Amino acid sequence: MFKRQLFSAFLWMLFSSAAFGAACESEDFTQTVSGASQCLLMRHFGNLTPETLVVWLHGDVSSGGPANYHFPYAEKLAQESFAGKVLSVALVRPGYPDGSGASSGVAEASSGRSDHYTRENLNEVGTAIERLRAKYKPARLVVVAHSGGAATTASLVGMMPGVIDSAVLVSCPCDTVAWRTGRRAWSKSENPMNWTDKVATTTRVIALTGDKDDNTPPALAEAYVAALQARQIDARFQLLPGENHNSAFRPASVYPVLQRVLTESQGSVK
Repeated sequence: MFKRQLFSAFLWMLFSSAAFGAACESEDFTQTVSGASQCLLMRHFGNLTPETLVVWLHGDVSSGGPANYHFPYAEKLAQESFAGKVLSVALVRPGYPDGSGASSGVAEASSGRSDHYTRENLNEVGTAIERLRAKYKPARLVVVAHSGGAATTASLVGMMPGVIDSAVLVSCPCDTVAWRTGRRAWSKSENPMNWTDKVATTTRVIALTGDKDDNTPPALAEAYVAALQARQIDARFQLLPGENHNSAFRPASVYPVLQRVLTESQGSVK
């Protein structure tokens, strides 16, 4: 098991910008961070010498418009819930604008906001997360992700085992094949279910889905969690009564879970 994880980490390093330099011409870790070959947009809030780094990833925003709805959630966490204790980073996935007039990289193969959980796009996000960890050197790294960002994260914990310590997956299409049943298949996208056997056993995963979610039914996240539990990984599923696909990501639903993750992790810092 350890050899497989080591080999996966080696392949990740081989193709990441961490091995070959930054993709941003002026990477400032304030509004820009390098992916594997693209410059991604971000915002950061909170302590620049954090014990915990929390990275937020948005969903697909399939209705159009900028991907910035997670900015205030990241800011509130750093300024109110865990003031002075965390660095909270809102990352913008490849191809998405942030509302300022700038866009975060370029969506791979011009796929736009459809069938875009590709290995290339995941590599961009994963490399950016890896660079953030190397820059700020937190004791732990937590990713909070919604919808397509959750699917991205669910694959990344297997693609880059051990880099992400805890993942909170909200409204996750964690089995993309089952999710697309009856609709056009997303043949270019990675299926998180194919990466469950490579997730580090030290990783912690909590999946949240609303019982009113008619986009990503609870069964998708439940199957992913069950696959991790079969490997004795600390993975849990929580059904959110009355919440739909988007409302499940509201602070009222996410913050109590995130607070528990951060508080319980304090005793496990190495």
